[in-house]
Amino acid sequence: MATSRSDRGPSLRKDRAPSDAGTPPFRRLLVANRGEIAVRIIRACREMGIESVATYSDADADALHTRLADAAERIGPAPASESYLSIEAIIAAALRSGAQAIHPGYGFLSENAAFATAVEEAGLVFVGPPPATLEALGDKLAARRSVAAAGVPIVPGLLVPLVADGQGSLASVDLGGVRFPALLKAAAGGGGRGMRRVEDRSELEAAVAGAGREALAAFGDGTLYLEQLVAPARHVEVQLLGDRHGSLAVLGERECSVQRRHQKLLEESPSPAVSPGLRAQLAESARRVAATVAFHSAATVEFLVDAEGGHYFLEMNTRLQVEHGVTELVTGLDLVAWQIRVAAGERLSQAVLAAAPSGHAIEVRIYAEDPHANFAPVSGRVGAWHMPDGPGIRVDAGVTAQMPLPVEYDPLLAKLLVHAEDRPSAVARLRRALAETVVGGVQTDLSFHHWLVDQPGFLAGAYDTDLVHDLWGDGPRLSDGERALAAEVARQARGRSPMGLRRGGALVATESAWSAQARREAVGRRRPA
Repeated sequence: MATSRSDRGPSLRKDRAPSDAGTPPFRRLLVANRGEIAVRIIRACREMGIESVATYSDADADALHTRLADAAERIGPAPASESYLSIEAIIAAALRSGAQAIHPGYGFLSENAAFATAVEEAGLVFVGPPPATLEALGDKLAARRSVAAAGVPIVPGLLVPLVADGQGSLASVDLGGVRFPALLKAAAGGGGRGMRRVEDRSELEAAVAGAGREALAAFGDGTLYLEQLVAPARHVEVQLLGDRHGSLAVLGERECSVQRRHQKLLEESPSPAVSPGLRAQLAESARRVAATVAFHSAATVEFLVDAEGGHYFLEMNTRLQVEHGVTELVTGLDLVAWQIRVAAGERLSQAVLAAAPSGHAIEVRIYAEDPHANFAPVSGRVGAWHMPDGPGIRVDAGVTAQMPLPVEYDPLLAKLLVHAEDRPSAVARLRRALAETVVGGVQTDLSFHHWLVDQPGFLAGAYDTDLVHDLWGDGPRLSDGERALAAEVARQARGRSPMGLRRGGALVATESAWSAQARREAVGRRRPA
């Protein structure tokens, strides 16, 4: 049975002061998400004078977002399929709570046309584009066809599904001139799921089988298509914000090329690879893509940029991006607040339409995962938790100290963002902020970020989507001194898990390359002779 806030004790929230922006666009809004993005939306609601309603699974009954909201509604057990992906449970929670609107955040149901339709049929407002737009752009192949017709460059490849011949074979299927290596992609989704690199045609059958299964499990649709592999390439995206009255703001680009498994680890704006001329081309292409659908709300148009400066459309995400804060820092705009205002029918202000990015912003994602084991996700309980502070630093987090990490969800713990007058200053600020960051109890990717900000290619802005694969691999090799330190850590820490040690005056997580060696040393010392 669903429970509300009153069933579980008091909220962390204090009495809210009246909004300075006049009458809020909604009285009460339900957040159909969890973690740091739910916290981000709840905070925007507080500033706008809107009551927030959190949704929570059994695994999140005491989560930060659940405690920060004005009210909270249980939507099911821990598995996402029975809670955060349950349209029926979320709609029922919204109606019980008296919410007038639903914000889906990112991931989960944020780009699900059936969910947006159900929200509208329940007499509620969906904070996002119309269901028809979600449906049109949810089919990546259909989107490729419409964007190509609008005169926007697309990655060379198939415009129809990759389907075996009548004998169940792909050996004789026409690939439309696609050369290898190539990329298999899921027509119904993104985020790297259902994606496979195929080196030559002999690997295609096996790759299709594996990618199809993964796409079916992730999106309920195993349809695949094939694209030419563009390499080397940079992943650059353009932030859009549109209203219901035809106005569209182009809010600059973000560089997203630091990736593992086709998923982002660091984003920055502006891109160090984008010239003024290319910036104008990307903005124009993004406008053309938006014009192919009935668009309002926040959206991002993603492109690949090749070594010659040519750009190719990848996809349009009609939701808030994980990295939206990078654009907020360089523009001074609150994209979440404007999403909510647009959903209520407000027009974009002249300040939004004329917004020009200023300075440089960088975001790193702090994940509970092991960068020395191919960034494999880890579980456990957060121990020590100290985030940096000071001028130009922002942290969006969804966890607190001593919080258990549910294994059912994405391992993103927090986003660390910095803003400064130029890129060198932003990198220096990020290096300082990372040195102050402490996460204990679980392995994180902080050691990777410490390594990255000292790499010559990154410092020069001369990197592409293969950076992690080519330069990091399983992590840097250990020096003799680090191996000796690892052995000492193992000797002192046998039977316990230390939270941090001093190296060069900075407190760092022990789960770095040398602490991984320490674990191996400890295991070796426990073996019988």
